[in-house]
Amino acid sequence: MRSLVLGVSIAFPAIAVMWVETAGQAKKPVIESAAAINPALAINRGARWLASVQGADGGWGQDDGNTSSIGTGERLETNGNDVANTAVAALALLRAEKQYQANVERALAFILKRVEASPADGLAITDVQGTQIQRKLGPHIDTFLTSMLLAEVDGTLSNPALNARVRQALQKTVAKIEKNQQRDGSWNIAGGWAPVLGTSLASRSLFEAKLKGIQVQDRVMKRAEDYTVQAFNSSGVRGGASAEAAGVPLYQSAQALEQLSRTEADRRKNAREIDAIHQQLASASFVDGFGSIGGEEFFAYLNVSDGLKRAGGEQWKKWHSQTTQKIVRLQNNDGTWAGHHCITGRVAVTSAAILNLAVDRQSR
Repeated sequence: MRSLVLGVSIAFPAIAVMWVETAGQAKKPVIESAAAINPALAINRGARWLASVQGADGGWGQDDGNTSSIGTGERLETNGNDVANTAVAALALLRAEKQYQANVERALAFILKRVEASPADGLAITDVQGTQIQRKLGPHIDTFLTSMLLAEVDGTLSNPALNARVRQALQKTVAKIEKNQQRDGSWNIAGGWAPVLGTSLASRSLFEAKLKGIQVQDRVMKRAEDYTVQAFNSSGVRGGASAEAAGVPLYQSAQALEQLSRTEADRRKNAREIDAIHQQLASASFVDGFGSIGGEEFFAYLNVSDGLKRAGGEQWKKWHSQTTQKIVRLQNNDGTWAGHHCITGRVAVTSAAILNLAVDRQSR
């Protein structure tokens, strides 16, 4: 059993049950005090680990998720750093503490170099292909996560020259995303295990960029929303039916909830779909997604959290409490999280876990 941790924590039920497995023994329930669920501490531990494995070039790469696969002091760039892992790690450090600002700026330098060197046409902003996160969320997830990061930091940096580079790069990624939207309104391009999550991040990055004053075409946003409504209502996911691929119902509904709940007007217009998703989320088996926790589940949970948080109320409080408990208990002793399927790499999964735990630190 873990020792009790003093500090800031969320109010949870007084007693919770967790399962542990000891060598040569079956899993057995262990009673864990609510005092051990300390999201602030979990965020800090994860952020410290992320900062410790940032590459000399400012980027992050990935490992296979095994907590013993990287030796003490080994840097992840030995496995090759990439834009997507770097962007999501930087987003996580932005939500953690201001002490990581230097790490974020080093990450921006890594990313801006790639964006600025990329062609104006096409979605790609990097020559690195075949990474784990690309295989699972689509080959252009680097572009979508980068656009999310750039929209987040746009106008917030103390260095005017760096701010200008960020704005220019954001305009470039927005233009790339707009030009390469599919006819159905999605960005589900060239496969991937859960490309709908890529579409979610593409659309979300455009929404965030628009809030920062970037010109975004209304027709692009409308096509994305129309795609979401049509896909949700026609897929068999609505009402709780299962899709063929395990996990996909959760991923699709999470994308829909985030897309359709961005403003109060959106929530009124899409009330029927949102209510159907709320009913789905009441099912523990639906929320489990694939059945074990991979990076895809963490990204889907983030979409759900963002959608529910906007409306607030008891459903948001209950979801945030339950999801926080689940994520904190999955943290490894070294401060990381590793996926149990598909996206397993500790950089991506640790970053997504931090973003979930820190979702209430967002202003929107």
